[in-house]
Amino acid sequence: MTLLSRRQALKSTGLLSAGFFLSTTVTRALAQAATPAPTGPHKLAPLPYAANALEPQFDAKTMEIHHDKHHAAYVTNLNKALADYPDLQKLSVEELLKDLNAVPEKIRTAVRNHAGGHYNHTLFWQCLRPEGGPGPEGPLGEALGALFADKEEGQKLFLEKCLGVFGSGWVWLTLDANKKLAMESTANQDSPLSAGRTPLVGIDLWEHAYYLKFQNRRADYVKAFFPLINWEFIQQRYDKIAG
Repeated sequence: MTLLSRRQALKSTGLLSAGFFLSTTVTRALAQAATPAPTGPHKLAPLPYAANALEPQFDAKTMEIHHDKHHAAYVTNLNKALADYPDLQKLSVEELLKDLNAVPEKIRTAVRNHAGGHYNHTLFWQCLRPEGGPGPEGPLGEALGALFADKEEGQKLFLEKCLGVFGSGWVWLTLDANKKLAMESTANQDSPLSAGRTPLVGIDLWEHAYYLKFQNRRADYVKAFFPLINWEFIQQRYDKIAG
């Protein structure tokens, strides 16, 4: 074999080796991309309305990212945390949050964060609807009347509570064990359930909930939230819990 032929043979072999390596790498990447996301007992329910249904207050792109990315990640990571604990997989997200001390310390923080994120967001979607609805009536209206002098004062105090949350968190109207209504805040994805109280309505104050449309104007976001509150759902929830 001549020197030129030998060089050509080596070059061909090198190209074939590179092609094999490239092919294997691409195949492996495609296989990994095709691997389904981890599954488990907790599922992401669809939004109860179209993503653009809350416009102009809440834009469709924010709703899509908020639900399809952020909420979905909490569900995925909750299932990952519970993967090696079949007994815990049988519990509802409410049961997990109501007794975090029963969750092994190894995964307690993950369950607190991701079960809280799943529960909080699920309630948040249900507490909203296009054009909101008529204000609270009956026992719920009376309970709110005992808490606030009127609707204007209620919204003013709720807004002040939201603006007082440092960093990320939530503001809630909750019922305690004595069925007394209160307004409170929690940090991060903590749920009032873990403190023995049941949330009726909550607003997400993480920046991902509003930054695309409102940037740093949290007050404008909270004011846009008020006309979307689904008082019919909240009233039914109150009657079931307090009745």
